[in-house]
Amino acid sequence: MSEKILTSLNGLSVYILPVGVCLVTVILGYIVRSVIFRRFLHWASKTKTDIDDIIIISTRTPFLVWCLMLGIYFGLEVSHIPKEWVRVCGKALFVLGSLSVMMVLSNISARFIAARSAKFESALPVTSLTQNVSRIVIFGIGLLLILNTLGIAITPILATLGVGGLAVALALQDSLSNLFAGFHIVASRQIKIGDYVRLESGEEGYVSDITWRSTKIRMLANNVILVPNAKLTQVITTNYYLPEKEMAVLVNLGVHYGSDLKKVERVTCEVAREVMKEVTGGVEGFEPFIRYHTFGDFSINFSVIMRAREFVDQYLIKHEFVKRLHERYNKEGIVIPYPIRAINNEQERTR
Repeated sequence: MSEKILTSLNGLSVYILPVGVCLVTVILGYIVRSVIFRRFLHWASKTKTDIDDIIIISTRTPFLVWCLMLGIYFGLEVSHIPKEWVRVCGKALFVLGSLSVMMVLSNISARFIAARSAKFESALPVTSLTQNVSRIVIFGIGLLLILNTLGIAITPILATLGVGGLAVALALQDSLSNLFAGFHIVASRQIKIGDYVRLESGEEGYVSDITWRSTKIRMLANNVILVPNAKLTQVITTNYYLPEKEMAVLVNLGVHYGSDLKKVERVTCEVAREVMKEVTGGVEGFEPFIRYHTFGDFSINFSVIMRAREFVDQYLIKHEFVKRLHERYNKEGIVIPYPIRAINNEQERTR
């Protein structure tokens, strides 16, 4: 009986040592992570740059994964598994570790682009296209390094990709045209994320994202328009955020021919001035004005010029202005005539 117990213990010892080494490595890694990263975060909070914060945040979670992989490797080294299997497992762990490092680097690059673009208007904007391109470049370089480390010649692969790339380029002309058009849109910065644009065909809304194939435009009705990048570079597009967000708000009106035009101008500007100060979206420092321009069929027509902070603010400004101006005209006795047609009886009798 005792011999069976000893045999079982000896059999278990074969597994206990590797598992113990693995667990000890993971525990030590967790302790080191808790101590080191706490100090790193404390140090990073005192620095002016945000690069260190990005690196620490991006590597904090994968660090435990690396400790687990390192523990598995050490456990295999002290186990009785054949050395050939240990080498195979080591290569597999190396590949997995390299992939995790590439994921960390891609996250760092994406967050770095986001941080830079948030601080500098001239930086590369945050879009799906720019972030995906940075990830593709990092993963491409990483895969080539992995293949080279595993002893796989990458020169024939690159040559094959070069030849095959010509065939792929011919087969994917539309996709590639959209891809390069997307690069042009991002680089030119004539259309950016968050801009309010109107297309030549009449669709309008906020630019929500620029992908490798299309640009997403969110309409005010909360619908999304997908415009191919190549198409967007060819159509006439009005960007209401360039050269700045503030824009003129014009309201066309007409008053009766018997009106005192000086009084009309004074009253209208007073109401417009109130709207600029009290209505959300109005530019308080802007001085509204009017311009008479037409002797119409039944009224003297003019335009009221106000100013909004951005495109969508004009709707509330016009709403409040029309409502308040109608009430003020009624108090002042200013008449906005209806379209009418009058018959001149004297002319009719002379015929």
